[in-house]
Amino acid sequence: MSRKITISTIQQHCTQDRDANLALTLQGIRQAHERGAQLVLLQELHTSLYFCQREDVRQFDLAETIPGPSTRTLGDLAAQLGIVIVASLFERRAPGLYHNTAVVLDRDGSIAGQYRKMHIPDDPGYYEKFYFTPGDLGFTPIQTSVGKLGVLVCWDQWYPEAARLMALAGADLLLYPTAIGWGRNDSADEQTRQRDAWMISQRAHAVANGLPVVVCNRTGFEEDLSGHSSGIEFWGTSFIAGPQGEILAKAPADQAEILTVDIDLKRSEQVRRIWPYLRDRRIDSYQGLLQRYLDS
Repeated sequence: MSRKITISTIQQHCTQDRDANLALTLQGIRQAHERGAQLVLLQELHTSLYFCQREDVRQFDLAETIPGPSTRTLGDLAAQLGIVIVASLFERRAPGLYHNTAVVLDRDGSIAGQYRKMHIPDDPGYYEKFYFTPGDLGFTPIQTSVGKLGVLVCWDQWYPEAARLMALAGADLLLYPTAIGWGRNDSADEQTRQRDAWMISQRAHAVANGLPVVVCNRTGFEEDLSGHSSGIEFWGTSFIAGPQGEILAKAPADQAEILTVDIDLKRSEQVRRIWPYLRDRRIDSYQGLLQRYLDS
């Protein structure tokens, strides 16, 4: 028997106006619902610009509690439409303690669970360690009315360990809210290599775990207001892949887009029967994975 769900991603361009960003998101969710979406994934930090291009203590004012204003608004809409929404928020956990957090609103409007980003980058233009404390909730799928969601966030998408642990814990699919792009000084060839590597890595998680992968990236140029860099051209290209890594839908790089795809979650079992990676794992020989590096 099939177990089909309809999934949408909302790829959008953000501005400094939080209310306008959220209104655009809500409009996109309604459009996705009209297309039959039962599960909607939003991009990373969708209520604001990507403020991590610079270190600025004033940006902590953007953070909010969970539950809080955004979860109430999104929860109300989830209940109204009867859908599941995965949102990415700047969480204010306590004074001086902040996380990059994905929140799952179930179709009754309740918070089904949350995931705090585990891998925190600290690179030019992506100064996230200044803002975010690493997550402490582990790699635990969130049970919802449409299935168990393996929610991870952006930089987590490069780590096969994170995807594997979500799969081992019974995730039905992997979801990645994302904010990634090019510097305008990168050559065209380098831009192609970066985006290809990004897609290949996540499609590989689908293959290695026999699970669908859903990725939602932001799009559009965002200036570095500190002037230290050329800013970021977010490369969009949100996509949904099946459990063999096949691309089911892909958004353009340079414009807003809503993707909507039907996925049969039962197909993962069929794929795992012919590619039994979980069966053949040598768990007795992987102790080295707990080391930072294996010095000779």
